[in-house]
Amino acid sequence: MHEANPHVTLMDVLVIDVGGSNVKLCLSPDIENARRFQSGTLLTPESLVERVLALTRDWHYDVISIGFPGVTDRNQPEAEPGKLGGGWVGFDFERAFGKRVRLVNDAVLQALGAYDGGRMIFLGLGTGLGSTLITEHVLVPLELGDLPFRDGQTMSQRLSRDGLSKNGHECWLADVHEACRVIRRAMVADYVVLGGGNAKRVDPLPAAVRRGSNKDACAGGFRLWDEFIEPHDREPHRVWRVVR
Repeated sequence: MHEANPHVTLMDVLVIDVGGSNVKLCLSPDIENARRFQSGTLLTPESLVERVLALTRDWHYDVISIGFPGVTDRNQPEAEPGKLGGGWVGFDFERAFGKRVRLVNDAVLQALGAYDGGRMIFLGLGTGLGSTLITEHVLVPLELGDLPFRDGQTMSQRLSRDGLSKNGHECWLADVHEACRVIRRAMVADYVVLGGGNAKRVDPLPAAVRRGSNKDACAGGFRLWDEFIEPHDREPHRVWRVVR
């Protein structure tokens, strides 16, 4: 396993991990002191901002990281999330919060927090299948769930919560093992990290696979603002680059 390059975090970071059931808030460097509130189909970006500001009145932070449960592009949601309210596409989070904001897919946030060097694939086993590739400080959001997999079904259909419910744990576990093997080989990855609510159900773990932590999204949100400072440079350089 390779070690990640050293870096410097210059600011206090508020991390907002938006999920279909709840929203989790963390403040660097105190990962343990997380706060939550319920989300759901009535949660709009306006109500998100209102709730976050109310719950963090006693927190000092300079910048914000947001993990969004959907496709993102150039620091913005690219499509409306299926399990939340509407109005996310085109919403100006920086203006609403009055802070600089970096917004990425929630699987990217979790993957970044779990990253331990080398080339890593992250698979989020939850309602659907989140996926991200990280290598050489570049984060690549993936849609591996759309790949054809088995019995005329996609990888997401087999590995998702519905797949677990319909096919049973034994079949679902075999699918997870096979998916990890195939994806790791195809992506020439050093290892795979399993996150999401159903990662704990994967026992035993496949070869070269480990579970992530429920703190990974918070850690990833802090890392998203990591920067290199080179001698004589006026502006620091971003460590992590998200590409599409």
